[in-house]
Amino acid sequence: MKLGTITSFESLERSSVSHMFSASRVMVVGDVMLDRYWHGDAGRISPEAPVPVVRVMHDEVRPGGAANVALNVSSLGAKAVCAGIVGHDADADLLEQTLQNHNVNPLFIRVEQRTITKLRVLSQAHQMIRLDFETPFDVSSSKVLADSVSLDGMTAIVLSDYAKGSLEPRSLIQKARASKIPVVVDPKGTDFEKYRGATLLTPNRAEFEAVCGSWINEQDLVDKGLTLINRLDIEAILVTRSEQGMTLIVRDGSAHQFATMAREVADVTGAGDTVVAAIAAGLGAGISLASSAELANQAAGIVVSKSGTATVIGRELESALSVDYSIFHSAEGLAAWADQYRARGEKIVMTNGCFDILHAGHVAYLREAASLGDRLVVAVNSDASVARLKGADRPVNTVKRRLQVLAGLEAVDAVIAFEDETPIPLIDIIRPDVLVKGGDYKSIEKVVGYEHVLGYGGEVKVLGEVGALSTSHLIAKIRQTDSDSTN
Repeated sequence: MKLGTITSFESLERSSVSHMFSASRVMVVGDVMLDRYWHGDAGRISPEAPVPVVRVMHDEVRPGGAANVALNVSSLGAKAVCAGIVGHDADADLLEQTLQNHNVNPLFIRVEQRTITKLRVLSQAHQMIRLDFETPFDVSSSKVLADSVSLDGMTAIVLSDYAKGSLEPRSLIQKARASKIPVVVDPKGTDFEKYRGATLLTPNRAEFEAVCGSWINEQDLVDKGLTLINRLDIEAILVTRSEQGMTLIVRDGSAHQFATMAREVADVTGAGDTVVAAIAAGLGAGISLASSAELANQAAGIVVSKSGTATVIGRELESALSVDYSIFHSAEGLAAWADQYRARGEKIVMTNGCFDILHAGHVAYLREAASLGDRLVVAVNSDASVARLKGADRPVNTVKRRLQVLAGLEAVDAVIAFEDETPIPLIDIIRPDVLVKGGDYKSIEKVVGYEHVLGYGGEVKVLGEVGALSTSHLIAKIRQTDSDSTN
């Protein structure tokens, strides 16, 4: 058994997440439902019974169950189709319209039963009660749904099982395998035999233990997972473990542990939907199983910070991937990251330069720049740009190394390289609140991009430099020392 931890996404970060998923076409089949939320104040106790009285101020609706999986697929940038069973009622019409509004193609079978609906009553973001309106669908309905599903043009399929009777997985798995389409299953209950032949199962810890028994250590978990994989003729199992992250066990005996990415947990509702959506979108785009699982782990860390049944958009996932490493490979991803902190009232500071050989002058300057706001972004000239500015023998360190060193500084929150002659295109996208430059500038009018920043209401600051501490001075001194030693 090889237990690894996925730690680098450099190759995936080179393009936007939405672009990465754009080639993926995912069919989601399963139990669709409508989630209703009533929000209000609970300021008193009812005189009729010892229960709070909630004065409803506003309400909202969101797709739930398999429909939420499809919504997540679409939000990530993949194409999504959602097949399920609904009633002949207004809730079905609303669910269908909502999906269409979010670029999901709904393919619903309508039956003489009401659409599954869950009503949650909340006060101050706390759920007071949940009311479920549902009647399980019969076998004949699930067979009609399975027979109606066409996988033409699809690159992945998700089977979203909430044990409501909509899903007949066996024929769908056979159909997908015949077309060599990966099948991701979000299982329910203890009958995993019906998922035989799928590509990946994503049970939570309780579901896995109900089938395989509890485990005493990581090796035991992997052993039990491999036994189940071989028994069901599947490729892998991803066990979601709440605050302990996720464990991916693959048929070849390899295993990967993913630490939880959640920073603040507001609501775990729908987190499993996000996981299967991200994995399916990844597999459908040709991304490896392990990398797709890491993307799903990152996406789950984002969605649990949101209230209710929620989704993750491609830019959020791209930002999360970049934030973990501080090195951004897209201006749009960095702009999304900056916007998140700006929305919290934080001030974004930006500076730029070559930073070829980092020295004490740089460190002092960056600390001072960081003190002017809450988040410091450092834009770094590319290797070609440095050569044009400093000469053919520069830079001494490649841009990759310069980014890595800067990202390791406590004062620096984000770094990005730019290829343009000036940082102005980057400034226009990121729109920093404060633009900072160091050195011997006499006025802000000498700072490249100052007009752009002042134009949208930002500030421009000029800081001093530390004596003779400059990269050019250091290189000259090193060369003189080398010359003296050879004479």
